[in-house]
Amino acid sequence: MNYPSGTSIKFWAEEDRPREKLMLKGKASLSNSEILAILIGSGSRNETAVELSQRILADNQNNLITLSSLSINDLQKYKGIGEAKAVNIIAALELGRRRRSSEAIEQKSIKSSKDAFELLYADLADQNFEEFWIILLKRNNQVLSKRKISEGGLAGTVADPKKIFKMALDEQASSLILCHNHPSGNLKPSEQDIQLTKKIVQAGKTLEISVLDHLIFGNENYFSFADENLLS
Repeated sequence: MNYPSGTSIKFWAEEDRPREKLMLKGKASLSNSEILAILIGSGSRNETAVELSQRILADNQNNLITLSSLSINDLQKYKGIGEAKAVNIIAALELGRRRRSSEAIEQKSIKSSKDAFELLYADLADQNFEEFWIILLKRNNQVLSKRKISEGGLAGTVADPKKIFKMALDEQASSLILCHNHPSGNLKPSEQDIQLTKKIVQAGKTLEISVLDHLIFGNENYFSFADENLLS
């Protein structure tokens, strides 16, 4: 595909037009910019939807994760993107994120820190403020539920051990996993994180509810206390 810049998509060969290409060759044949162009629908007088999509992606390191962090106002700064198109883009990216979480929920069993990360990915990834969650588990590490404990600001949130273990006792959980995010993307646990983890681990021993891990989310990655042998 090599058309002069600004050439309307309606003048492209049928197999090169994003919508027609999807129907003829399937969704896997489309590039990220072509998928984004379908969501956008149309570009401007001097730029096709595909060219606009390529420019938006290039400005975001061709990274869909970076793109998903943009707000409606951020997207509207691009000529050709109005409020409705910006909403379409954000909604589509959010749907993809929720699908990832749904796939993790279907598994229903936590066998590794990565499983726990995937389970709470849609809830904690890309948040601009701290939230604290727990995953409650049965004796065989099957998931009972995931619960938000608290939310705060950019710098931190409060996790009340009494609230955590009340939820665990109410659901008759055998074990739990602690999870919170660092909006800064820095995965290194703070001294407060370390002390809180120790406090909750000790309380869990008294109540015979094992704390299996504490995950810190940031920048599409995570830190695991269990993997780093920091739970004892």
